[in-house]
Amino acid sequence: MTEPAIPPDVDALDAATAADEHARLGAQIERHRALYYLDDAPEITDADYDALERRLRAIEARFPALASAQSPSRTVGSAPASGFGKVRHTVPMLSLENAMTEEEALEFLARVRRFLGLGAETPLYVTAEPKIDGLSCALRYENGVLVQAATRGDGQVGEDVTANVATIASIPSRLAGEDWPEVLEVRGEVHMSHADFAALNQAEQAAGRPGFANPRNAAAGSLRQLDPTITASRPLRYFAYAWGEVSRPLGETQSQAVAQLAAWGLPTNPDIRLCQDGEAMLAVWRDLGTRRASLGYDIDGVVYKIDRLDLQERLGFVSRAPRWAVAHKYPPEQAQTRLLAIDIQVGRTGAMTPVARLAPVTVGGVVVTNATLHNEDEIARKDVRIGDMVVVQRAGDVIPQIVASLPALRPPEAVPFAYPTVCPCPLATPALRGDDAEGGAGVVRRCSGGFACPFQQVERLKHFVSRRAMDIDGMGEKLVQALFDDGLVREPGDIFTLEARQRAGRIDLLARDRMGETSMTNLFAAIDARREVGFGRFLFALGVRHVGETLANTLARHYGRWDAFAEAMKAAQAIGDPARLELAAIEKFGSVKAAATIAWFAEPHNLGVLERLIYNPETNPLGVRVLDAEPATKDSPVSGLTIVFTGTLERTTRDEAKARALALGAKVAGSVSRRTDLVVAGPGAGSKLNQAREYGVRVVDEDEWIRLSGG
Repeated sequence: MTEPAIPPDVDALDAATAADEHARLGAQIERHRALYYLDDAPEITDADYDALERRLRAIEARFPALASAQSPSRTVGSAPASGFGKVRHTVPMLSLENAMTEEEALEFLARVRRFLGLGAETPLYVTAEPKIDGLSCALRYENGVLVQAATRGDGQVGEDVTANVATIASIPSRLAGEDWPEVLEVRGEVHMSHADFAALNQAEQAAGRPGFANPRNAAAGSLRQLDPTITASRPLRYFAYAWGEVSRPLGETQSQAVAQLAAWGLPTNPDIRLCQDGEAMLAVWRDLGTRRASLGYDIDGVVYKIDRLDLQERLGFVSRAPRWAVAHKYPPEQAQTRLLAIDIQVGRTGAMTPVARLAPVTVGGVVVTNATLHNEDEIARKDVRIGDMVVVQRAGDVIPQIVASLPALRPPEAVPFAYPTVCPCPLATPALRGDDAEGGAGVVRRCSGGFACPFQQVERLKHFVSRRAMDIDGMGEKLVQALFDDGLVREPGDIFTLEARQRAGRIDLLARDRMGETSMTNLFAAIDARREVGFGRFLFALGVRHVGETLANTLARHYGRWDAFAEAMKAAQAIGDPARLELAAIEKFGSVKAAATIAWFAEPHNLGVLERLIYNPETNPLGVRVLDAEPATKDSPVSGLTIVFTGTLERTTRDEAKARALALGAKVAGSVSRRTDLVVAGPGAGSKLNQAREYGVRVVDEDEWIRLSGG
């Protein structure tokens, strides 16, 4: 999914608007960093991410007061995940500034000369090396023996992945040769070759598991496995290109130091070049660009580093990056091909997404046959027609996208795409455009069929059983998909009749692969454990549009009993009914979310789903009992406070803590602002903790929170 277009003119911003946009950009950048570094699942392209950071820095250049120490312009990466031990980097692992054009790359050299006071006649050598698209990793050797390995994390603290790195064949457990420094911290990039990536995905798919999106995700996900045996089964590689803490110098220049690392048996990149001037730098960048698809691994640019280490020391660092290095990025890779068809895919919430089917074309070494068109308005804006020649872009190894059509090459038979107004499912239910959650005009057309739509059914079932919803242990997405494909579970109520149907001999779960007597018994026990469920959790599990976890709990506390809520939704069908006005007046709800909720409970098929799901002693004795909501405690120490939870909680889960806060009458927020009253910070708390301190918000640890909440 691509971020909305960024307003272009920073000069037009006043101080208040700039502060608001700076905060918005900061939150977006932190979110995308977490998706990239922690989840290994980026949602936007590298180019779009770079654009966010560049605009943030442009705003800070015009309004310097916004450039706090916690700004994303001065931090790197993301806080380490909670499943690993933590390693504090003796020398921070920083990021690099980017050069997006050849002019900016040459300006890097000019800036270095100005800073050092060097004339044009003074030689200034630079190394140029491929910028590997992988996962940064530091290796610590003591007396030639590998003793520790860590990811970059947030640049200050990373994840301890020593056991996993020990399984990578190209990384020596003991350095070759002799005369090593007593302490040598090597830095480089864990990655996966194109050939190894293809073989891994083929094996994953043969085993019935989904493949990885791209080599970078595969490498990062493989290195960050809690089970080292899984890492050992993955074909990971490593390129060393830098160092952190060393007990003595490795040489007088960057090129000498890297050569020394190679002499000690560490894998280094054979395409590193020493350049005597800017033209030589650009020649390397152009050469690697032409060979990019045939290198055998992914790169997204070239890194230039001042070669002399004494000059690197004089240049030092600014903010989060060295003055003596820059990353010259490649533009998004593009190609032209024919648009053969446009298909519509339907997601869990009924969102209908257009997908372009393309004549196969190689973009950046990958054969592309599908691309996203985002939504109905994008197709119209770009005037994309079936049969057109189109420009396809693949940037950052996320889903390819169509950048533009080429009207000059349009065949006579090409006609505008008629976006469907009914769902492509067999029911042909109406597909409607409506307002978004904030009341603006929505750009997404959605199927109104809900659980009746077969395209939505299985995705809604996966949501229903998920951890934050009904939390049926052992009923993961694969099992839900398999039960759905076999016709055993088509709607939520079917889950709670599985055991009865098995005992009656109407189905045979034991005939399924990987379903033995023990696993079946455990599944039935997990289902039984959810035959009673809280009002808020149950409502969230239904997947009503706009009703997330927090709003579901808000509605539960407001109405108290499920029966009362259901009666209110029935009454609210009438325009102007007090029940409708009451729903819209609930805090943070509003008319748009109220209308979506009322519409869900007006759909006859949804009401049928509920009838077959909820316990009734006469008609549905196997159904789910929806428990009354616990009323919020109005006189608790945290009643009325806005609370943010960050970091890892060790004595309870984050979900439990949030639920406890809501039950005590507090409001739970996802980000820190000046309106936040309390931040509960556990180990690993990062930018939110820093923001709390900046705003003067009260911060407590988990023990103090438990005391405050009386738990």
